[in-house]
Amino acid sequence: MPELPEVETTRRGLALKLEGRRITRIEARRPDLRFPLPKNFAKSIQGRRVEALERRAKYILVRLEGDLVWLIHLGMSGRMVIRAGWPNDIGPHDHVIFATEDGSAVTFNDARRFGMMDLVPAAKLGTHRLLAGIGPEPLDDAFTAAVLLHALQGKKTPMKAALLDQTVVAGLGNIYVCEALFRAGISPEKLAGSVKADKLEKLVPAIKAVLGEAVEAGGSSLRDYVQSDGELGYFQTRFRVYDREGEACVTCKAKVQRIVQSGRSTFFCKRCQK
Repeated sequence: MPELPEVETTRRGLALKLEGRRITRIEARRPDLRFPLPKNFAKSIQGRRVEALERRAKYILVRLEGDLVWLIHLGMSGRMVIRAGWPNDIGPHDHVIFATEDGSAVTFNDARRFGMMDLVPAAKLGTHRLLAGIGPEPLDDAFTAAVLLHALQGKKTPMKAALLDQTVVAGLGNIYVCEALFRAGISPEKLAGSVKADKLEKLVPAIKAVLGEAVEAGGSSLRDYVQSDGELGYFQTRFRVYDREGEACVTCKAKVQRIVQSGRSTFFCKRCQK
């Protein structure tokens, strides 16, 4: 699934082409994705100018004139690719296509159809069922070790699971949690409520650094993900532990291990992470 860096990379690519431009044509080629599309979905969007593109956790927020927000989640395999004009080679998984006044077109392709789109009045965005209760953005200055310490108090879940909890911190996914915990020297198996403040003082900068580097690299191109210009991201070439089971740790040369937590693979170095 595209994680925060992949979503942020997509947002940035779309913003360059969409912000300030009017959507002149839009086609929804099916009535649903993971959820049914809103009633009059295409009609509600067509003709409106894009005022800004933002991100909240793993959601893209397209702010349209008239105080309407187009909420987009890429799901497992969704991607949004910009083209120079309306595509002639529309495929079976190209579910939503739209064009702007400069002739650019964007295709939302989602083979597994776990993505979703919704239209939300701007005033009700914070209480939307998918956004209400989401924790702080990890790249914001307001996300600090003190904030994380408070969120983890009393939690008896493993540290890995706690960081994947979107009410604790927004948008973190499996890959970048593994990488951040390694950089901070924290075991993914350690109970979250027992992690001391000095460890969190290392973890928060590690989270910010891993995410920042991944965004600059265009994300990690695993399976279906590509950037909005169709290019591949390359952060996967910088993984220190993720997907490196049995390989030598980059720090101590012990073998990287893999365990399964909550049905997902966790990669870590048992010697470096306590």
